[in-house]
Amino acid sequence: MSVRILATSPLVGPALADLGARFPDLLLAPFRSAEWTTALSETEVLVAMVSEPITEADLDAAPNLKALGTYSVGVNHLPLKACQARGITVVNTPGVLTDATADTALALLLALTRRVAEGEALVRSGAWKGWAPDQLLGTGLAGKTCGILGSGPIGQAFARRTWALGMAPVFWDRDGQGGDVDFGPGRAPRMILPDLLSRSAVVSLHCPLTDQTRGLLDRAALERLPDGAVIINTARGGILDEHAAIDLLGAGRLGGVGLDVYDREPEVNPRWLQAPRAVLLPHLGSATVETRAAMAGLLCDGLAAALG
Repeated sequence: MSVRILATSPLVGPALADLGARFPDLLLAPFRSAEWTTALSETEVLVAMVSEPITEADLDAAPNLKALGTYSVGVNHLPLKACQARGITVVNTPGVLTDATADTALALLLALTRRVAEGEALVRSGAWKGWAPDQLLGTGLAGKTCGILGSGPIGQAFARRTWALGMAPVFWDRDGQGGDVDFGPGRAPRMILPDLLSRSAVVSLHCPLTDQTRGLLDRAALERLPDGAVIINTARGGILDEHAAIDLLGAGRLGGVGLDVYDREPEVNPRWLQAPRAVLLPHLGSATVETRAAMAGLLCDGLAAALG
């Protein structure tokens, strides 16, 4: 059959199937399978997942391509300049996953500071002997500073959550603009990165992966953090120097690292699996039924507009 829409996976909810019914024909084929590669030559709309990097060579193989959609907010896995040069519309899913991702960041923060994973493992092991005064002591958050890298919707949503815990949010963003960030219940200052790091008990990443932010939290930056600081990353893996973070965890300089994303995802640096005080999630940031269905609807609406 002809292929008008090519996707590697079903999406949550009916939106993709409805799009295929409206603009026949829809083909689901595994990423980089022979079927997928062959279908590129006929494809008008290509749907990619966040873990599927699309290259300029793929665009060369798809001369009829009108739109490239990604089931994500992030677009760092897409050849944006090449799409622009070819007049290919790029569609992503901003806005609808703000609260779900901020909730995941908060879950990682609380899991680390209240040692949730260790406590759960202790009970499951059968070794728990009951309450003890010094058992799995965690770290309080009220009154401490939370440094947030990225002042967009997700960063602001996370600020609201930490503010509710009694923390004081501060922001860094790529634009470097002065002035406060109005995050809803309050205003928080923008700071230059060295100042933010030096005073933050918690640092949470909510900025996109770009040439400017790749390796932003390198070893030198991490060493500016106070002893016992906690890092949360629900943005993109390449922003954090993972080897440096693991080294500082092992040395006791960091209080914990919570990750939902990884530098070479889905590959995970095996050192993380042995790292102390690390909580590791499999990219669950937007993983609620409501959010994934809303993402699918937004994506498919954009693709339908591109098809006309």
